[in-house]
Amino acid sequence: MREGTPQRDAAAAGVDCPPPRPPAPLTAPSRRLACPEQAVADPRPARPGSVAVKRSGSSVAVVGGGLGGLAAACVAASRGHDVTLYDKNAWLGGKAAVLHEGGFRFDMGPTILTVPRVLERIFAESGRSVHDYMDLRRLDPQWRCFFDDGSRIDLREDVATMAAEMDRFAPGQGAGDGYRRFQAISEHLHGVSEKFFFWKPVQDLFDTINIRENMNPGTLKDVLSLRMHASVASTIRGKVKDARLAQMLDHFVQYVGSSPYGAPAVLCAIAHMQAAEGVWYPMGGTRAVAEGLMRLAQDLGATLKPDHEVEGLAIEKGAVTGLRTRSGLVPYDRVISNMDAVRTYRELVGGEVGRSYEKKSFEPACSGVVLYLGLNKRYDHLAHHDFVFSRDPEEEFDAIYRRGEPAPDPTAYLAAPSVTDPSVAPEGGEALYVLVHTPYLRPHHDWSTMLPAYRQVILDKLKRTAGMEDIEERIVVERHLTPADIHSRYKVLNGAIYGLASHGRIMGAFKPGNRSREVRGLYLAGGAAHPGPGMPMVMMSGWIAADTLDRDARGEDLRTAS
Repeated sequence: MREGTPQRDAAAAGVDCPPPRPPAPLTAPSRRLACPEQAVADPRPARPGSVAVKRSGSSVAVVGGGLGGLAAACVAASRGHDVTLYDKNAWLGGKAAVLHEGGFRFDMGPTILTVPRVLERIFAESGRSVHDYMDLRRLDPQWRCFFDDGSRIDLREDVATMAAEMDRFAPGQGAGDGYRRFQAISEHLHGVSEKFFFWKPVQDLFDTINIRENMNPGTLKDVLSLRMHASVASTIRGKVKDARLAQMLDHFVQYVGSSPYGAPAVLCAIAHMQAAEGVWYPMGGTRAVAEGLMRLAQDLGATLKPDHEVEGLAIEKGAVTGLRTRSGLVPYDRVISNMDAVRTYRELVGGEVGRSYEKKSFEPACSGVVLYLGLNKRYDHLAHHDFVFSRDPEEEFDAIYRRGEPAPDPTAYLAAPSVTDPSVAPEGGEALYVLVHTPYLRPHHDWSTMLPAYRQVILDKLKRTAGMEDIEERIVVERHLTPADIHSRYKVLNGAIYGLASHGRIMGAFKPGNRSREVRGLYLAGGAAHPGPGMPMVMMSGWIAADTLDRDARGEDLRTAS
């Protein structure tokens, strides 16, 4: 399909643009793999570290072709399982979709890639290199920050460089030293997370620690260092006093769609992960990550089935026996669900288990409004990633997370990728992605009537705070996504972009575990499963689900997992 010709995706039809522009459906990814349902054997010889194909003989279904599901399919296929992946949409990649319109190319979902070693580990399962499948470019500055008082600062990767910049930005406040101390806390929390939380199927605190073997003074010290008494916001403000800089650091926790005032301090670890491993852009957009995983899955012999909706799981005597589809029952030994964890139990499992999940109270993370704006102007003062901060973070987060209403003066995240990848827009133009977090869907929210006014709030914010006074005159292409669209398009709970909220001092860091406790042979991946949302964590969840499945199939003790 030629550049600039929108692909009409029936699954996304009915998502309209704000007046006065005519409505148009969102589009599926532009590059479709040939014969997506055909299993392709790996023609290359096994490299060192690769695993023989068909070792276990287990048949595995993956439900949901988002990044977590694709990662799970790749790892399970690498371990020798016979893998078939299903997705209800006409494309694979979930939120990592792409929109082509009028010569512009927009990433529709995630746009910030961090912690590339997760991808490296997934590809290394089969002795391959991620760099043979995608071209990753490191970005520095990582973000550019615009504040309501007109000030600006860039977030730099190097901690010492950033500390010096913070001292210049807020002289006489010890901001640089405070940032170094915050990063030291973040690094320690990341080390504890690597030891107890990451790469393991965790659901609660007892899953992280083997009481008999690990409850020693060192482990107790690690547990106490998790700062369970503190929130992200209080930890940051204990070290960085300037309100603007604290607001900037708060937004690491927005990767998981939660309030820094309610999220546990352990999530401060995100700051170190980004400083240590960088922010990356896959050339061609984050859609290239999904396409790279699709290629790998096919190379490993997995069968990919877009446009195949799963209606339920077949369960006998508490164990999965297959899938129920429109075509009938398809038997499988094990199933990995990359669908929202809560909706998996309520809609796919059903029965008594499903009813128990109907009764349980789960707090979804936030949702959002996304504007895809094709501009006939490139704003040279924007970086690739930009945050246009609200006037008052407490007002903003109180509105979104406590009152359940759109913030009156929201923070806007902008991706202006033409500075890195000129192919996203016609010469001199910009494919601007604008995301504003909103509450998850409430019964009284009707975004078909709410969007026009809130669109104007967002554009006025960009004019006022980001120096984009003429933006409305520069729009030549416009599309959008609302919480209602997200709810139906991606089968997430109440339109929540990031799964379940990470609120609560102790349990806020925990999500539904990757091995179901209710149904044998069912495993969970995705942003609503452990370890949570964000591109690297979602892909890690896929790795964990497949690794746990494989170890269960071979009867291994998961305490040996690394």
